[in-house]
Amino acid sequence: MESDFGTDTGTGTDAGTDTDVVVAGGGPVGLMLACELRLGGARVVLVERRTDVDPTIKAGSINTPTAEAFHRRGMLPAIAEVQQRALEQFRNFMRDRPGGPPAGGPPRTPPKFAAHFGGIMLDGALLDESDPDFAHAGPASEVGLVPQQDIERLLAERAARLGVELLHGVELTGFDAGDEGVEVRTAPVGGGPDRRIRAHWLVGCDGGRSTVRKLAGFAFPGTDPSITGHQAVVTMTGAEALKTGWNHTDTGTYVHGPVPGRVLTVEFDGPPADREAPVTAEELQKSLRHVTGSADVTVTGVHTATRFTDNARQASDYRSGRVLLAGDAAHVHSPFGGQGLNLGIGDAVNLGWKLAAVVRGGAPEGLLDSYTAERHPIGAWVLRWTRAQIALMRPDPASRALRGVVGDLTATTTGTTYFVKKVSGVWQRYDLPGAHPLVGRSAPDLELADGRRLADLMHDGRALLLDLVGDAGVAAVADGYGDRVRVVTAAGPAGAAPAALLVRPDGCTAWAVDADGDRERALRELAGALTRWFGSPGPAGA
Repeated sequence: MESDFGTDTGTGTDAGTDTDVVVAGGGPVGLMLACELRLGGARVVLVERRTDVDPTIKAGSINTPTAEAFHRRGMLPAIAEVQQRALEQFRNFMRDRPGGPPAGGPPRTPPKFAAHFGGIMLDGALLDESDPDFAHAGPASEVGLVPQQDIERLLAERAARLGVELLHGVELTGFDAGDEGVEVRTAPVGGGPDRRIRAHWLVGCDGGRSTVRKLAGFAFPGTDPSITGHQAVVTMTGAEALKTGWNHTDTGTYVHGPVPGRVLTVEFDGPPADREAPVTAEELQKSLRHVTGSADVTVTGVHTATRFTDNARQASDYRSGRVLLAGDAAHVHSPFGGQGLNLGIGDAVNLGWKLAAVVRGGAPEGLLDSYTAERHPIGAWVLRWTRAQIALMRPDPASRALRGVVGDLTATTTGTTYFVKKVSGVWQRYDLPGAHPLVGRSAPDLELADGRRLADLMHDGRALLLDLVGDAGVAAVADGYGDRVRVVTAAGPAGAAPAALLVRPDGCTAWAVDADGDRERALRELAGALTRWFGSPGPAGA
């Protein structure tokens, strides 16, 4: 059903709209997107049915692209502080375990790289850290163990500071989308007067059961669930019978740790009968006893718990007219490998600046086509990656044999390095025009001669044209882009580095040239990259 938005210009400045963008869903993805939109100059209303941070146990770590995104927005110190608290929890858990360090002894440190593939732990001592894909993240490479709840809290505080209109305790109940905009219907959870919000765009960041996706009619193909998984933080007796880490048995898989009371179980005999029912202590206890085969564990209390499956689906397109999807609304999969949060944050930083540019009139609407083109292949890879882990974890003889083979591979430097590169996300790149090897990849966090880093120049969410050799021609090509592109001339680091590079607001390198490159050709390519991503020079919208 279409709504009548007349001859709206789409710039967000007319009196016929309440806001430029409505974001449905206030988890980390929706909050990150809202922040990126505000940095780009768009008015944003975020609708979230919850009134506080979701306490349900979820992701406990972030990958390199996510850490880089936070670093480029000045959030790394706060993220590092959260990680320090998480590491202390780990040390306390290991200290209190049977066989832990003696009282007064040195605390046990966490593993160098706490990642796994299908429950096969990756040994950081085997990682080839000289691999060039690990060389460019800078301080962002030092954070990883960060719980999702803390990320949501930090992003909510940031969104409020940036001026996002946050509507908590409110749910989206429907919408009418037309060629010129969207009229969103909302209602307070628990009753109260409805509200209609007229916007130019609607983005569904409302999770795997997305109301926006369903009402908009997005195709959502994929594979049906075959497992029942639980993750929880509990109090229990008999915990000394549980081994720490990942454990595979004849009846399933379980994990104990790395924080006190945290357990995870996976049973391979079909999906749960009722995915929505509350997770009880009895259910968790039964699952723990089943998958361990012998542990006499009694769950006496549940602090937080969730039930999950391996349902794996992905929207065929992330945009339908004025409605877009991001995060779990666009793709769902099992949680193994911790890819979900990271995939969603990547969606948000990719979409945010593009949608804001379209709202402001600084870019044609066709720029949004690059969102699906760039993010869909990475989402498809995550689905394949998680499906492979399910196949590897099954307790049947064939899967056990396969796990042995993969275990042999991960016990080598080459194998560990391959899996770590995949899990950490450093392999990710977009297929962009340009011959330089940096094009399409995350920009290296170069340390400049004055002590600043590239990420320090991107806190405001603008594109960055960084000239490291003082070539006046580089800045001249960007003349006329105003606040769409920040031009910085600075002495670069010693040693090999590009002479200049153009970095999109999401941190992706859009153009680069080396000191010994063809200057005239490079400047022509720079002009093309600026036009492709930021429109024509002159006033935005001209």
